[in-house]
Amino acid sequence: MSEKTKILVVDDDSGIGEMLKTLLEFYGFEVTVTELPDSAESIIAEKQIEVVMLDMLISGVNGTDVCSRLRNNKETENIPILMMSALHNAGDKCKKAGADDFIAKPFEMDELISKIREIVEKRKNSVS
Repeated sequence: MSEKTKILVVDDDSGIGEMLKTLLEFYGFEVTVTELPDSAESIIAEKQIEVVMLDMLISGVNGTDVCSRLRNNKETENIPILMMSALHNAGDKCKKAGADDFIAKPFEMDELISKIREIVEKRKNSVS
């Protein structure tokens, strides 16, 4: 990947957000973090985000609702979404909401990077 893939991390735990930012940047990604799910669309448009990492439970907001909203918006409907949660059986709910993939917390960094690269490739292949 010559050009850095731009990732938006939406997680209300600033510690997790910053840790993910640091680790993903180490792997060559360009990362923006927000604790505000309602700002996701504007950040995606402003920064030309290519992948969204979305927590399932974000202070008072259900991440699956945010995922559905992104899927139903013409501007964001094709952006790959990787949802994450520590909740048991959350994967099915996330995929029903439109997530491209799901990763259970806590996760291994190698698994996360692999999933991100996979959904980016899938999306590129389906667009071209």
